[in-house]
Amino acid sequence: MPASGPNPIILYDGVCGLCNRFVHFVIKHDSRDRFRFASLQSDFAAPVLRRHGASPEELDTMYLVLEYAAPGERLVSRSDAAVVVLQEIGGTWRLSGGALGMLPAWLRNWCYNRVARNRYRIFGKYDSCPIPSAQDRRKFLDLQ
Repeated sequence: MPASGPNPIILYDGVCGLCNRFVHFVIKHDSRDRFRFASLQSDFAAPVLRRHGASPEELDTMYLVLEYAAPGERLVSRSDAAVVVLQEIGGTWRLSGGALGMLPAWLRNWCYNRVARNRYRIFGKYDSCPIPSAQDRRKFLDLQ
């Protein structure tokens, strides 16, 4: 499920230590500057999630919005979102995404759910969403 059209948007739990590390990982490895970001707690994320029948109150899922605001807009979640992100980053990460994508979705999501359930305890939780650096701020749609 390759991303096409407008920039893919990662919706993530803005106070989650693991989620913020993932966002920094994507920024570091996104050599084509494709990805944009918004926290699940933002006013930007809520209408997008509702359009796709997802609850803005559920913060245990990472979402990837493909073709934002276009007729073919799609919402990809959990491990499927991670697979697409890795493949879109390219390079050796494309291989990692491909290998991860070969695992059955039920197994990937079982693992994803276990990590999501314990993410605050293992990776920490911020009191509020961290502010990105000045050079990266333009990538965060909930700060514009």
